[in-house]
Amino acid sequence: MTKKLKTGVIGLGRIGQIHLSNLVHHMPDAEVIIASDLSPAAHAFARDLGVPEVVTDAYDVINHPDVEAVIICSPTPFHVPYTVAAAEKGKHVFCEKPLDVTLEAIQAAEKAVSDNNVKLMLGFNRRFDANFMNVRHLVANEKIGEPHILRITSRDPAPPPVEYLKVSGGIFLDMSIHDFDMARYIVGSEVKEVFVKGDALIHPEIKEFGDIDTAVIVLTFENGAIGVIDNSRKAVYGYDQRLEIFGSKGMAKAENNTTDTLIHFDSNGGHSSLPLHFFLERYETAYRVCLKTFIDCVLKDTPSPVDAHDGLMATAIGIAAMKSLTEGRSVKLDEVLQYATV
Repeated sequence: MTKKLKTGVIGLGRIGQIHLSNLVHHMPDAEVIIASDLSPAAHAFARDLGVPEVVTDAYDVINHPDVEAVIICSPTPFHVPYTVAAAEKGKHVFCEKPLDVTLEAIQAAEKAVSDNNVKLMLGFNRRFDANFMNVRHLVANEKIGEPHILRITSRDPAPPPVEYLKVSGGIFLDMSIHDFDMARYIVGSEVKEVFVKGDALIHPEIKEFGDIDTAVIVLTFENGAIGVIDNSRKAVYGYDQRLEIFGSKGMAKAENNTTDTLIHFDSNGGHSSLPLHFFLERYETAYRVCLKTFIDCVLKDTPSPVDAHDGLMATAIGIAAMKSLTEGRSVKLDEVLQYATV
């Protein structure tokens, strides 16, 4: 009989429900034996999926004697405390991004995982999108030659409520962090310098608490490549997710996903479907592949493909981006990493 990884899920908000549903419906090698959340509605959701035990205290999940791996989908401030507690109990951890907004906390989690010989995988799901994976494969196999220019467009269809923005950690650690991880992943090199121009063009009031909603970010990589990321919290036509890598032997690109590829032409021009509405639709399969990869790396005892170091570097780029914005200058990543052990 095939061994099933016994899992517990912490946090049943939007992303937690996605992961729980995928575990129950699409992961035959995993079994959810307990889940936690404060919301009665979330409890009902978990029970409807057949989760045998649903609790309010996350530590009941971590301390459950039968849980082998913990899926952490709680708010960001709890990511590291839960990761450390799970590691100390000998549990493997899948944690949503960002691992934390400070490098010190991320390193504490990394140490706990290493000291207790457990695996930690971060939920940078975009790495597991089929098109982006294929682009990375082309780069890794030198099909485009030496990477010269990376372009990432990442725009949300609508901004979250201002109340959320006040506690989100800012655009660079809440939204752009996915693009920072993707940039490192696609180019295959670390970022060494960051420069940002940005403003609050959608919600001017968010400047009062130091945030923006529109940004252009220029990255310089250690291998000499240059990256340009443009972010917006509001694209009226849908979830705009595009990527292009240009090199000495050619170029590779991944366009938006749409519901179909039909283009209708008439006297007014061409008409096609809009991009898929938001991340739950756009990355539905990527979420599934990401979580399945974690389960496989635990059961087969293979290295985590997205570990604490990846979380540290993405957060470091985010911190450098905010420093660049506020100080109006390029910021070398060494300025941020000088007190970190990387």
